[in-house]
Amino acid sequence: MSIQRKALGNKGEEEACKYIQNLGYNIMERNYRCKIGELDIIAWDPVGMLVFLEVRSRSGRAFGVPEESVNYRKQNKLRMLAQQFLLTKSEFAKISCRFDVIGVYFNKEGSVQEIKHIKNAL
Repeated sequence: MSIQRKALGNKGEEEACKYIQNLGYNIMERNYRCKIGELDIIAWDPVGMLVFLEVRSRSGRAFGVPEESVNYRKQNKLRMLAQQFLLTKSEFAKISCRFDVIGVYFNKEGSVQEIKHIKNAL
């Protein structure tokens, strides 16, 4: 992954965190890593549901909208990562959870142009 893509991804995650915090979410963990990969954001929504959030960022629309890039393979990986996370947290065994995708669009100047939040994306 190029340095520019990584920086764009990090900036997108920062903007996504600000966005969900403004909606009343409580961020529990960022960049949860295990041997099979990484979950971008794990948070509690305002009604107490555990949410696994995948953040996708784009600086243009030439390659499609960010949320479209969460394909079937990525969805399966996100499910496995969430299962792994939940296995390490026995206190969450009976908690309801969902998967959301946040697409962050940046303009040419690097400012946020739009944020799309898709709940129950998987």
